[in-house]
Amino acid sequence: MLAMTLSPELDRNGAAFAFPVGDLISESLLDRRLRTATRRLLQAREHIFFDGDPKDHIYKVEKGAVCLYKTLPDGRRQIVDFAYPGDLIGLSTLENHVFSAQAIALTRLRCLPAGLLEEMAKNDPRVGVQLYRALSDQLLSAHDLLLTVGQRNATERLAALLMALSRRNDRGGADPARIALPMTRADIADFLSLTIETVSRTFTKLRQGGIIDLAHSSLVVIRDRRALGRLAAGEAERI
Repeated sequence: MLAMTLSPELDRNGAAFAFPVGDLISESLLDRRLRTATRRLLQAREHIFFDGDPKDHIYKVEKGAVCLYKTLPDGRRQIVDFAYPGDLIGLSTLENHVFSAQAIALTRLRCLPAGLLEEMAKNDPRVGVQLYRALSDQLLSAHDLLLTVGQRNATERLAALLMALSRRNDRGGADPARIALPMTRADIADFLSLTIETVSRTFTKLRQGGIIDLAHSSLVVIRDRRALGRLAAGEAERI
């Protein structure tokens, strides 16, 4: 993903990197600096930065959610990622931001001067590992988004998004079957390259098919995770 998730120093198979045990159980320099960094509170639809702004800070999401997007020359918006609590945004080797970042709910951030990041990476190898993982996640996210908008139909696109959010809940210790959606239907449409009407119809199809329930517009309850996963992978008949 374009937003980096801070996580324990584990590889994707669950094995620890070869750091001494004392290093593994302690915070990295980046973690410590972010924990005491300046806080910023944003209302829904308030911007953190715009495309082209100087990259002065990196930000950790503590509460709420953020969308990262690009405005096309004709005024259309393409959301490229969402950031949630624990994610870092604003990471780049460029001097200016290449996307805009906007809170989509009441959001609290930690703000760290961008110039400190390279210094911390030099002084703490765990920071380098975190940044390496961030680049890997960004590449995987970009590939998945390309596949989603290029090959998947509307049902598969929405199923893939819901499965990704379900897995995120599972990793964070939350109920993978109950997905809180901080984003609007318009946000989902701009992320999946669909119309709002198509997103709404697809939610209805999944509900009528017994795959999900909609407790309300911002809460999805997964009733058949296996079926949802098959749809996301393009392995099921279209509904």
